[in-house]
Amino acid sequence: VQLQAYGGGLVQAGGSLRLSCAASGRTFSSYHMGWFRQAPGNERQFVAGIRWNDGITLYADSVKGRFTTSRDNNKNTVYLQMNSLKPEDTAVYYCAATQASLRVRSLYNYWGQGTQVTVSS
Repeated sequence: VQLQAYGGGLVQAGGSLRLSCAASGRTFSSYHMGWFRQAPGNERQFVAGIRWNDGITLYADSVKGRFTTSRDNNKNTVYLQMNSLKPEDTAVYYCAATQASLRVRSLYNYWGQGTQVTVSS
């Protein structure tokens, strides 16, 4: 599975962005998909994830109620809708694929290249 994330940019606090992650490979639909982010000097952290089989979603507490992830298996694409953005959301955002636990970064098999999100105050 090859992944490419895009849709990042510069937005003011309170604004919205939608990230997309396009996947290649016929087995995309059998992978759980996750979003992670990494700010300078920080570890890469789990943000959101969606399971392939039942569509159940998980979110980090810091984004719950503001971010929504979804997927379209027909288009091999997963999305991260980000609303009410805060300066602390500034980071490089990565999409990734796993067949194991959504929250465990080390269990992800495939990673996209990342897209920068910058939220100005």
